[in-house]
Amino acid sequence: MRRRFLLIIYGYMMVRITYKLMSDIPTIIVFSLHEFLTIICDKMCYVEEIMDNGKIHDCIIIGSGPGGLQAAIYLGRYNRDVLLIDRGGGRTRHAKFIRNFLTQKEISGNEIIELGIEQAKSFNVQIIKGAVSKVLKKDHFEVSAGDDIYLSRFVIVSSGVYDNFPPIENVHKFLGAGFYTCVDCDGYNTTGRKLVIIGNSLKTVHLAFGMKEMFTKDITVILYSDKVPDEYREEMADENIPLIIGRPERIIGDRSIEAIEMKDGHRIECEVIMSNFGYKLNDSFLSGLDLKRDAKNFKYAVNVHYESSLSGLYIVGPLNTGPDQAVVAAGEGASAAIDMKKRLLEI
Repeated sequence: MRRRFLLIIYGYMMVRITYKLMSDIPTIIVFSLHEFLTIICDKMCYVEEIMDNGKIHDCIIIGSGPGGLQAAIYLGRYNRDVLLIDRGGGRTRHAKFIRNFLTQKEISGNEIIELGIEQAKSFNVQIIKGAVSKVLKKDHFEVSAGDDIYLSRFVIVSSGVYDNFPPIENVHKFLGAGFYTCVDCDGYNTTGRKLVIIGNSLKTVHLAFGMKEMFTKDITVILYSDKVPDEYREEMADENIPLIIGRPERIIGDRSIEAIEMKDGHRIECEVIMSNFGYKLNDSFLSGLDLKRDAKNFKYAVNVHYESSLSGLYIVGPLNTGPDQAVVAAGEGASAAIDMKKRLLEI
């Protein structure tokens, strides 16, 4: 329809130019105007095509983490028009054994995501592959993914984080099966076992004290640099927690972890490793929005419904200031969807 309208305008303008100005304007200028108007027409039609044919979704969900999928299921059951854009991968999929999810004695993160996608689709949620590069707020939200732009009334961000993995050989071989990054997720798996904790800050020492109280007495701490005050060294000695300053180079083991080898060749026997290097937010596509963050200017501030400081934009999962857990993120997604249901009824 819009292309037809533009062509009519274009034709009218060309007739006017030809009739009024042919005697005074060189032919080359007429052809230049012809080319210019053709380009404008094509560009406007191209923009219309890449903007999902002008369709406005009720909600676009960015990321297929537990929070995003739970929100999608709720909104789908409200018979809302929901588009979920999934780049693939994600931190939850790396979890080989999740044992703290209600009703699931043991399930992998990959199973949770795949079952969640299947369930969301059963409620007519549209799921496409793509990496979101930009989110803007104008009359509606504009979500860019590849060459396409999608419009929506609301957006839920469930894009998660990236763990900062140390450059140690065989890390990914044992990831989720002896090499862990989350004490709330996998601390229990270290119970009564020979544990090495690696990190580069005083937080790693605090983690060691906590894990000794909860899980295992056999702990060695490896720090990349010596940042431990004397009073902490004394407490570690009192708690019988050895401290090693240096850089691990390789994890030794066939089917299970047997030791960690330092750069100088020294080996430290262990059965499990807890890595404490933090993570990066997967949020570069939000850089064009002025969103309020926490006191550390790291994570995003949200209200009780997980809506950010920008009206209509919800953030669930580890990007907000709540606990970083799959089951918590799922609850956040449900809460955001329920609030959105009420908001959509008011529009």
